[in-house]
Amino acid sequence: MPQRPAILVTAARLAPEAVAILEAAGYAVPCTSAYPSEAELLAAVAEHRPVALLHRQGLIGAAVMDAAAPALKVIARHGAGVDGIDLAAAEARGLTVTRAAGANARSVAEHAMALMLAALKDLPAVAEAMREGKWEKTSRMTRDVEGVALGIVGYGAIGSRVARLADAFGMQVAAHDPLLPPGTLPGPGERVGSLRELLARSEVLSLHCPLDATTRGMIGAEELALLPRGAILVHTARGGIVDEAALLAALDDGHVAWAGVDVFAKEPLDAASALRRHPRILPTPHLAANTPRGAVGMSTGAAESIVAVLAGRLPALPGAIVVPGALRLAA
Repeated sequence: MPQRPAILVTAARLAPEAVAILEAAGYAVPCTSAYPSEAELLAAVAEHRPVALLHRQGLIGAAVMDAAAPALKVIARHGAGVDGIDLAAAEARGLTVTRAAGANARSVAEHAMALMLAALKDLPAVAEAMREGKWEKTSRMTRDVEGVALGIVGYGAIGSRVARLADAFGMQVAAHDPLLPPGTLPGPGERVGSLRELLARSEVLSLHCPLDATTRGMIGAEELALLPRGAILVHTARGGIVDEAALLAALDDGHVAWAGVDVFAKEPLDAASALRRHPRILPTPHLAANTPRGAVGMSTGAAESIVAVLAGRLPALPGAIVVPGALRLAA
């Protein structure tokens, strides 16, 4: 019996619903280990000769693409952010790159709100004091959420959902997103023309922009200093957007009161990292999208995009195509 063409998953597992989609279309679905190194990816593509990569973890650069040639036709991102894929290299090699845009928007927005509410209510510190035997019923004051000024950077699928959730709490929402067409926001909140202006008025700052050349290191010491003293940072976008050393310094001097952080410049985060242990950071291990609905949506969205592209069709998921590659060449 002929061997089925392979879709290589760059992670230790894939949602069974997505595996079923790919197997029903006639593909084998091998997996790597979690967070595979380039050496492991090179060995895996040499072994399986995949026609597609379903990218969850690790980095896919030109060397991996070349090792998988000529069989490789499509790289599908399990999620929205494609900073782990060398897009220029994919374009140069005629590869199609897709993403599961919007599939995890609800899950990530809810996680951002959870971090935000926990910080506004000082919940990590309150819980720690309780564990130490303290009873701060009258000695500690937390904050009302209603009326707090929330600044959102990036008003796409996730940022706009955060705006709707925050609006329901009565927060004063403003947003900055240069990628949106001019005019009013397509949802709750006031549009702010510059990042500096948004920072200056944000008691809570929530980041929902992609990582690219324009956003890498976008929030550094100067930007954090523009926030009102005692501000809160919520970061569920991509590691690399925030200067982590500058954030630690701003937390140490009290200019930033709390940071809820789900994404880091290096993942997995080093065990000895101060970002794990700082008393004013609420860290989570890049799991904002990891709800049953979010995980299945990302997995099936990526799988369906692969099946469509390999059949010469556009994916049905809106905004899925990042680099048209082989689809454009075939047109």
